[in-house]
Amino acid sequence: MTLAPRAFAQTRPDLAGRTVLQVLPRLDAGGAERTTLDVAAAIVQAGGRALVACAGGRLVSELQVLGGVWLPFPADVKNPLKMLMNVRKLARLIAEERVDVVHARSRAPAWVALGAARIVERPLVTTYHGAYGGSSALKTRYNSVMARGDAVIANSHFTAASILKLYPFAKDRLTVIHRGADLSALSPGAVEPARVTALRDAWGVAPHERIVLLAARLTGWKGQRVLIEAAAKLRLEGVRYILAGDPQGRDGYVKELDRSIEAKGLKGIVTRVGHCTDMPAALLAASVVAVPSTEPEAFGRSAVEAQAMGTPVVVSDLGAVPETVLAPPDVGAEARTGWRVPAGDADALAEALRTALSLGATARDALARRARAHVERNFSLEGMTRATLDVYAAVLGQ
Repeated sequence: MTLAPRAFAQTRPDLAGRTVLQVLPRLDAGGAERTTLDVAAAIVQAGGRALVACAGGRLVSELQVLGGVWLPFPADVKNPLKMLMNVRKLARLIAEERVDVVHARSRAPAWVALGAARIVERPLVTTYHGAYGGSSALKTRYNSVMARGDAVIANSHFTAASILKLYPFAKDRLTVIHRGADLSALSPGAVEPARVTALRDAWGVAPHERIVLLAARLTGWKGQRVLIEAAAKLRLEGVRYILAGDPQGRDGYVKELDRSIEAKGLKGIVTRVGHCTDMPAALLAASVVAVPSTEPEAFGRSAVEAQAMGTPVVVSDLGAVPETVLAPPDVGAEARTGWRVPAGDADALAEALRTALSLGATARDALARRARAHVERNFSLEGMTRATLDVYAAVLGQ
């Protein structure tokens, strides 16, 4: 089941004199955290006050640079008793700061925000940044808070379908707003050649070698195993496979990957490079970007950002990622912006990578133009923030 996106105004709503409070556990790196900053900046640009209540984090200073205000609040606690105490604290904060709209972006803070918003009679907006499962009745009940907002935002049609399956009562309040890409930074013209050269040198990639890039944290379901298997099948001369991602303490999985690379004779061909801090340069350095996830993703950020840079993408036909890539049978081959392959199928992944790497200059340029236009139409930062501000305006109007 998919949900048709709501039609939004083409002009940014006027939030002059309005205060929006976003609540999440912490402002560290991540999709929800980055979206919080993007929306805060849009609120300020629309004349409103952008407040963020959280326990801190590395992005607090950036929030302040954007004109937002950090309100120290223990939103990262999950202890039920402490959460109950936080309800009154947050209600007082909402009243003191004269907040007009409360926006919760995570489950534990959302329970606190729901209670506080009801006490002070303020509208609550919730955003699903992931498609939470319902492995038990208790878990389903706990997750249901994200469907209880006066407006509920899903970051993809896949996420929306998951919500409606478990919480059909949210249908009339549910809106799909895809995550937006910063097209000013994600543009080939915005990346100096020296940045690309520096990355290639740091990765030990020779000037004549082409790169297949998988940029994701090192965890099993992100598909590193599948890419290694595909690389072993391809054995293409002059092609390097870069695994860019933070292991985040998964030492066992990292050792498994290293053993597999060694056993398949791919040492020096498949390389782990750790976390990459310059993704626009990494995407521009790549000849192909692979997103071979073996479990459903709630959104397809890597695929969107690669297409914005004009880099061919090959993705698993699973979860929300297919929503971001145009490919047959949904469109003709002449309209494709990438390739979709069955999840976990190393043969299909290898064949799609071979096809993408064999594109001639004219075909590659045409694909890049289509992909960039596709992202501009459907996944721009401006579109995401405008749609979110429209939701705020709607709940305020109610």
